[in-house]
Amino acid sequence: MARPARAWQRMLSGRRLDLLDPTPMDIEVEDIAHGLAFVARWNGQTQGDYAYSVAEHSLLVETLYSRLTPDAPVKWQLAALLHDAPEYVIGDMISPVKAAVGPGYGKLDDKLQAAIHIRFGVPAQVPAAVKKQIKKADRISAWLEATQIAGFTQAEADKLFGAPDPAITKGLSIALRPPLDVRSAFKARHTQLMEAL
Repeated sequence: MARPARAWQRMLSGRRLDLLDPTPMDIEVEDIAHGLAFVARWNGQTQGDYAYSVAEHSLLVETLYSRLTPDAPVKWQLAALLHDAPEYVIGDMISPVKAAVGPGYGKLDDKLQAAIHIRFGVPAQVPAAVKKQIKKADRISAWLEATQIAGFTQAEADKLFGAPDPAITKGLSIALRPPLDVRSAFKARHTQLMEAL
């Protein structure tokens, strides 16, 4: 009889995360920050000397979410920062690949997201209205990334992601940083939000 395939990953913190049945106790922000800082968005197809990481994207989404909803409770700002946190172990797949993989990817992502939320004091299920605003911030982030570092024309980005309100994006520019700098920035913002929570 064949042994079942291994479904867990050893984290640098020493935690053993079961990808099929994740528990909040096996999740550490250090692992998330490290993993996300080394996962490239856009399949690495961005300009610059460093890959644009999911950690950098997460920081931008949280900034945009806070601009869109300036009176949002801290727990929802934290949810915005952690919106792609499962990618620290399952990687970042572009939308066309997610669609090709099918619903299994979404189920895995949902389980990990719920465990991450519980670990940091955010409800496992985020209200639909909050999720919608985080998704809006995510799309604005994608527009900024597309036009600033991924080689899209503004017309292409407008068609794919929708043209953002210039008041929301004012003064935001993407500057690529080494992964260790981004890792530190992600952990620092997470710490700020946890202390405010």
